[in-house]
Amino acid sequence: MEREILDTKRKALKINLNPRIYGTFAEIGAGQEVARNFFTAGAASGTVAKTMSAYDMTFSDVIYGAETSGRYVSESRLLKMLGHEFSLLTERLNTEKYEDRTFFAFADTVTTLNYNKSNDPHGWIGIRFQAEPGGEPNEIFFHVRLLDTDAALQQNVLGIIGVNLVYAAFYFNQDPKTMIESLADNLTVGSVEIDLISVNGPVFKDVNNILLNLYLIVKDFSDAAIFDAQGKPCLPKDLLYKKDIMILRTKYAQKSNPNFSMLNKAVDQFVRTESVKEDNLSVLIEVLMSNVLSNDDLPDNIDLKAVAKRAEEMCNTDNLVIVSNFARHNKLAKYLDRCRPKSVGISTNINNLKFVFNSTNFGDNYSSQLLSYVSDMFSKNVKLFAYPYLDKKTNEVVTSANMPVTADARPLFDFLIINGYITDIEEYSEGDVKTV
Repeated sequence: MEREILDTKRKALKINLNPRIYGTFAEIGAGQEVARNFFTAGAASGTVAKTMSAYDMTFSDVIYGAETSGRYVSESRLLKMLGHEFSLLTERLNTEKYEDRTFFAFADTVTTLNYNKSNDPHGWIGIRFQAEPGGEPNEIFFHVRLLDTDAALQQNVLGIIGVNLVYAAFYFNQDPKTMIESLADNLTVGSVEIDLISVNGPVFKDVNNILLNLYLIVKDFSDAAIFDAQGKPCLPKDLLYKKDIMILRTKYAQKSNPNFSMLNKAVDQFVRTESVKEDNLSVLIEVLMSNVLSNDDLPDNIDLKAVAKRAEEMCNTDNLVIVSNFARHNKLAKYLDRCRPKSVGISTNINNLKFVFNSTNFGDNYSSQLLSYVSDMFSKNVKLFAYPYLDKKTNEVVTSANMPVTADARPLFDFLIINGYITDIEEYSEGDVKTV
């Protein structure tokens, strides 16, 4: 049965009229847009215990503590806000009058578009809430990128998504998929990107945070998700800013383990040829959700649990893991460029390059597609490290030197080889070469 989507005012009013829901709003950076929606809906006294907005850093530090990183639009700041406000609420309202209430603390810390339009508008939004009176708190928080080109529009988006979050916390906490889908209710397509979400607490005890973040990709809220070695979702820029990145691309449905021997050789070669310092190196294993190179569409029957399991397995190898739908290398390169890395190396089977540099795999506009691929890929300080495969038909080891390339792609391929944008992985053994 299709879910009825309430408009923002009706959502806020439904919460205001619920005698069990009561809490605090703390907002920094984009006005008190979420609280304003609850006030304008009517009956806000039934929901709002307090609103506040500590814009001044000195005030904010006194209330929530200083940020060692110096960044106030951060996960750390959001969690401090939620912890402080929820504690105050439960301590001060711990009386018989409020014994039937389920308390919540909503918080956001956001930077919208500045006057010169020179910043990257984004924010952290979260809620800590009880599912039952006196119960242990639960938590939902996520990171957004605000994509509108006007600060007022971004503030409006923030107000809507904040109401959506409060509503989802109380009405959809038993249905994680609907909870995520509802975050985009009443928002214009392309106005916001949600690239990380995390939940915890007793109502989410059976929820897999890796799986939740994969669902963001499936619902087109995000292009990719990154996890640390413990499987914790992380913000890409926090992990990869100014780093030298080496990525091994794998497919979620492949049954064998990645070719770690080839990856290690690629890493060694990357470190040596790019003068990478070991303490600045980040190695990621990519789990590709699509197994099709010819397009970027996810298959309809994608098994998210299988993808999540594969991601967990790769996290257990003590590597960072990125899950994406970037069937083409250039899509991955453009995504990583947002993190402003120092350099990027991509380790891939040369069979994937054989597909790209073969015009028979594409339509009539192959030349423009190939030029777009090369431009997106290699203008981002990216180098490809290609490992060979054994052609089962000819029993021949295929490298860049003998890889089949159609005549219309040959000049561009030779240019990339000569100038070092594509290089073969060296010093491999026969046992490292897999049959394709």
